[in-house]
Amino acid sequence: MPATDFQGSSSPFASIGRSILSIRRDQVHSVDGDSAAEQELEAFQKHVADIFQDLAGAVDEVLSLSWIRRLLDSFLICLEEFRVILFNSNAVVSRPPLDRLISDFFDRSVRALDICNAIRDGIEQIRRWQKHLEIVLVALDPIHGAVGDGQIRRAKKALADLSILMLDEKDGGSGGSILAHRNRSFGGHSKDNHNGRSGGSHFRSHSWSVSRSWSAARQLQAIGNNLTAPRGNEISATNGLAVPVFTMNTLLLFVMWTLVAAIPCQDRGLQTHFSISRSFHWAVPILSLHERILDELKKKDRKNSCGMLMEINQTEKSTRHLAELLDAIQLPLPEERETEMKQGLLEVAKVCDVLKDELDPLERQVREVFHRIVRSRTEGLEALGKAHSSE
Repeated sequence: MPATDFQGSSSPFASIGRSILSIRRDQVHSVDGDSAAEQELEAFQKHVADIFQDLAGAVDEVLSLSWIRRLLDSFLICLEEFRVILFNSNAVVSRPPLDRLISDFFDRSVRALDICNAIRDGIEQIRRWQKHLEIVLVALDPIHGAVGDGQIRRAKKALADLSILMLDEKDGGSGGSILAHRNRSFGGHSKDNHNGRSGGSHFRSHSWSVSRSWSAARQLQAIGNNLTAPRGNEISATNGLAVPVFTMNTLLLFVMWTLVAAIPCQDRGLQTHFSISRSFHWAVPILSLHERILDELKKKDRKNSCGMLMEINQTEKSTRHLAELLDAIQLPLPEERETEMKQGLLEVAKVCDVLKDELDPLERQVREVFHRIVRSRTEGLEALGKAHSSE
């Protein structure tokens, strides 16, 4: 879907809906303006903390496909509420230093667009693996009668091809090739009508084309560069709005880092450091999740994985186990071996079913993140540009 499908209305940050923040603002309408604004900002910080505390509490689900989808949903909620804050603060967003902080956030978000495109390619790669799993399941399905040499050879070939694909991805071979020759993306060719510090050529170069030398690690580094918590004078000068801008910058970095960690991606360098004061409500769950994912990276059976996604690990384990069974098989199958074979096929079938159910919804969510970022950036830069031109 072309990025231009989202057209802003005449009012900056329009079409924002009624989030929890707008509802709370209605509830405190009798309070003076400054106090209501402070409560709105505090509500945002608390809501972000609650959302990510819930994600951190799902200990057994972290890095599963369903959990990644929840993470993206959470990011979209936070991004929408951030837009509400900017809309309610439209009179001051163009004043320095807030205008610079917001513009810097939009610059960082451009890098996230490229990561979204790369993640979509990673999802497509997992779909290729899924097709090989399905071949194995069909070949060894007992519904077709007793397992013979032909079925075993077919299953072995599918497992061998799958192993090559996954090894290729670990080495960055196939991933680089896919990205380099991609001729489709979430974005399309469009005229750039944006105002502000980010020019149109910069926007296009990072969101609609990825070369063989493209690096997820460099994109993450660019998003995190000079990302520091606002100081007291900066908070005062922006009526406290520097804090939600820093919050969204950090969430953007964390969500993109997690996607790159989980899904096969070109040059997945994950040495991103999060230095966040625990005085922020949401710092503890974010740091906890970051540490947990790093712990997974250190595990012996995950160190060389092409992605930290739980289902990728399950695919590697189940197919390795089944391949070992097939290598040792002798026909006709003894009863004990037949039971082992059924159990091995059941493990493969489970992960295959999850991939069938979750990959399409995940791709739709990644696409939605892409478009929401585009829309927010377009509206924000237009608002900043209008405000500057009227001064």
